[in-house]
Amino acid sequence: MVLRGVLRPLLTSVIVASTLAGCQITPQSERNFTVLYTNDEHGWMEGMGESNSAANLIQLWKDSEGYSATTAQDFLLLSGGDNWTGPAISTWNQGESMVEVMNSMGYAASAVGNHEFDFGLDTIRQRSAEADYAYVSANTAWRETGRVPEDLGIVEYRIVEAGDVRIAVIGLTTTETSTTTNPATVAPLQFNDYEATLRRVVPESKAQGAELTFVISHVCLDELEPLALAVIDLNIDLFGAGHCNELVAKRLGGTVILGGGFHFGAYARATFALDVDGKIAVDFSTKENSGAAADPELAAIIERWQSLSEDSLSEVLAYVEEAVPRGPLLDKLVVESWLWADPTAEVAVTNAGGIRAPLPSGAVTLGDTVAILPFDNTIVAVEISGSELVATLNEGSRPRVAGIAQREGEWILTATGEPPVAERIYRVLVNSFMYAGGDGYERFASADPAAYDTGTQYGLPFRDWLRSLASSETQPLTLLD
Repeated sequence: MVLRGVLRPLLTSVIVASTLAGCQITPQSERNFTVLYTNDEHGWMEGMGESNSAANLIQLWKDSEGYSATTAQDFLLLSGGDNWTGPAISTWNQGESMVEVMNSMGYAASAVGNHEFDFGLDTIRQRSAEADYAYVSANTAWRETGRVPEDLGIVEYRIVEAGDVRIAVIGLTTTETSTTTNPATVAPLQFNDYEATLRRVVPESKAQGAELTFVISHVCLDELEPLALAVIDLNIDLFGAGHCNELVAKRLGGTVILGGGFHFGAYARATFALDVDGKIAVDFSTKENSGAAADPELAAIIERWQSLSEDSLSEVLAYVEEAVPRGPLLDKLVVESWLWADPTAEVAVTNAGGIRAPLPSGAVTLGDTVAILPFDNTIVAVEISGSELVATLNEGSRPRVAGIAQREGEWILTATGEPPVAERIYRVLVNSFMYAGGDGYERFASADPAAYDTGTQYGLPFRDWLRSLASSETQPLTLLD
C-alpha cells in the first residue's frame, strides 16, 4: 500500500491534506525527484535470503522506480548508516567491499552509524576517501576542538541536486555511539545533542541555497519522532531513521519520516514534487526487496568480493549437524571456548551484541566464524572481587556467561556450585569493548585498571575450539541437551 502525505509549501502557501487524496505526481509539476532510502545494511550485499541482495535491489529500483544511468539525476539515494560489520564478505576487508557496492549503486550520502567506527578511526578515514558519496554527521565532533572531524572524511551536511532541486542532506549519529562501538576507539570524539545541532546547522545549510532540508540519521524512531516535532519550526522536509532496523514511511507534523529496514531486505521511498506555485507534495511508501532479477553489473562486483574473501576464508573448521541460531546457546558456546583456551580463568563474560550471525549447519568455514564474531575486540583478563562481579552482571546489558550461571535470581559458580565469595578475587575474561565500558560494563575497568589485554582476537578461541573437535562430514558435531 502506498501512503500519501503533504508537506509544507516551499514559500507560504498551505495545502490541506485532503486535497492530496488520490493524487498522482503529474507532468505539470515543475520539478520532481524520488528518494530511495536504506539503512543498517551491515555488509549484507549478498542478501540474507534468496533474491534479496544489493544486486536484486538495484534491479528492483530499475524495474519499479525507473532508476537508471539516464534518470539518476532525478533520484536521491540515501543511507541511515551502519554500512558494514556483518558477514565476512564485508567484515574481512573492513567495509571496503561495501563502499564499492554503494558507489556502484549511486548513493549520494550516508549517515555515520556507530558501526562505521568498528575498525578504528584510520579505517573510516580510508573508507570515506574511497566513497563517491558523503559521510554526514553534524553532531559528531572532536572533544578537544569541538569541530566536525573532516579529517576523517565526515562532514556536517552536503548540498546535493536532484530533479533540479537543491537539497541539504544533514547527518546525525546516535548519541549512544560512545558505548555501542568500542568506547576506546571513539574516546577522542563526542556526539552532541540532536536538537541543538539542528538548530545550528539547518539555518546555515539554507543560507547555502538549499530549497529542501533532509536529515538522515542513525537514530531510532523513538528518539527521531520527538525530535521531528521539537524542531517543527525549522521546516525540515524529511527525516531518515537508522540503528533500530525499522521499516517505515509516514508523515509526522510537517515532515516525512522514512526507515529502510535492514540488510538491503527492503527500502523506503518518497517522491517530492515542487509545482510552479512553490507548493510541495510528496508520495511515500515502503517496499520489500523481492521479485527482481540480479543486476549483472553489481552481481559481478559482489561475486568478485566473494571470491576474494573465499580465497582467505574458505578453510573448513568443523561440520555441524544442525544450525545454531543467534541467541543464548551460541553465545554460551563462544564464552565456553574462552575458558577452554585459558584454563587459568574462572569466568567468561561477553555481551550479546558482540555475536552477530548464526552458526550454520554443514561445513563451518573461517568466513562463517568471522561473520559470527566480526569485531576487532580482544580478550581482556580482569581481576575482580566476587561482590563486584555479581554487581557487574546485574547491571550490564544481557551478559552471556560461562563458569557462572544464574539460578533463582542468584549467581552460582559452575565449579563450586556456590555463589562467588564477596571478598575473593576472580580471574574473569571479557572482551575489550566491555572493558572500555561498552553496554554499561564500567565496573570491569574500575575494579582492575591494570587488567591484562591478552591481545587475542575474541573470535580466535572459538575457531580453535571448533578445529580441536575434529569433526567430519560423516561425524558432524551434535549439540547435546
